Formats: sequence, structure tokens, C-alpha cells
Amino acid sequence: MRNYEIMFIVRPTLTEEEIKKVAKNFENVLTTNGANVTNVKEMGQRELAYEIKKFKNGYYYVMTLEASDDKAINEFDRLAGISSDIIRHLITKLED
Repeated sequence: MRNYEIMFIVRPTLTEEEIKKVAKNFENVLTTNGANVTNVKEMGQRELAYEIKKFKNGYYYVMTLEASDDKAINEFDRLAGISSDIIRHLITKLED
């Protein structure tokens, strides 16, 4: 099993309920593709260091997960890249 950490920023124009739904949907993308999400941390709304897609703030989420292959990671990366609700994401492979 490989360990990963995924950080993503949800656009701030959504309601609190919609933001949680986006995070839950992306967590489901990971679990349905074989990953085991071990921790989801909601960091809350924070000011961005620089403007991203005309937004100055965003809601931060950090997920840690285990996956036996890259299927779940690749699917998350693909969907986060085309989603208008995610303004930035970063996938990091953690060392054992």
C-alpha cells in the first residue's frame, strides 16, 4: 500500500452545504476506485497567497489515504482538474 496526501481548495462562492458536498463527492471518488481514506481534515476558509482563477480565498481540505495502485489517484486528479468547484489541488506521495 502506498500512502498519499491530497490537498485541495474549494471555491469560496459556494454555500457551506455545497462545499461539504464537493468534499464528500471527491472522497467517494477515491473510495470507489479502491483507496482507503484514513483522514479528512477541513482547514476552513483561508486567504490565498496569490489570486487563483480570480479568487482571493478558498476552503482548504487535506485528505490522507492508502491505495494499492494509482487508479484512485489518477481519477481524482482527472476529475479535480476539470471541476469548476476545485480551484487548486496537490497530490503528494508520502514516504514510508
